Amino acid sequence: MVQKKVGRPRNFDMDTALEAAVNVFWAKGYDGSSIRDLTDAMGINSPSLYAVFGDKHSLYLKAIERYTTNDACEPLVAFESEPDIHKAVRALMNAALDYATQKGDGRLGCFLGSCVATNAGSVEGVKELLQQAILATDLRIAKRFDREKSKGNLPGDFPSLQRARLMLDLRQGHVLRARAGLDRQSMAEDLNHRVQIILD
Repeated sequence: MVQKKVGRPRNFDMDTALEAAVNVFWAKGYDGSSIRDLTDAMGINSPSLYAVFGDKHSLYLKAIERYTTNDACEPLVAFESEPDIHKAVRALMNAALDYATQKGDGRLGCFLGSCVATNAGSVEGVKELLQQAILATDLRIAKRFDREKSKGNLPGDFPSLQRARLMLDLRQGHVLRARAGLDRQSMAEDLNHRVQIILD
């Protein structure tokens, strides 16, 4: 009877390695990220990368999945944790503004909007993951609006899903403006107006 060889145990944390890969792709883009860039950041060698994650394409899809299934997105957490709905909308927009203007090394805004969206039509499997992430975020925001409607804090005819979509689109606009080099103050001046548009 032939005994099956037992592979060497992994000496790295999968989640930590994927987070490092997200940061590389975020800063350099899919095409600009080399295997060497990725292995250096992930703290593994190339044979381990290929054995555990597959090729660069497979790693990219896993990195997107890791990012989109992480419930700790700061703007959304800010939105969900603030009891007052008006303050909650402002908290999300303010946190998104911080994301868009304060991160360094090329990682401005959201990984999906800053990097992944540029590959939606050219890298197989990316479009589907991006669509799933957008729709899931729409529903996550709309769910909070629906709760506020049930409490009487928003009108019964408040269009939760439509305003959730608007809120996400306004958030992504911050990323565009930040990448164009506009300063935070100029964008922050419009926050009250944006909150009003979303909740009116």
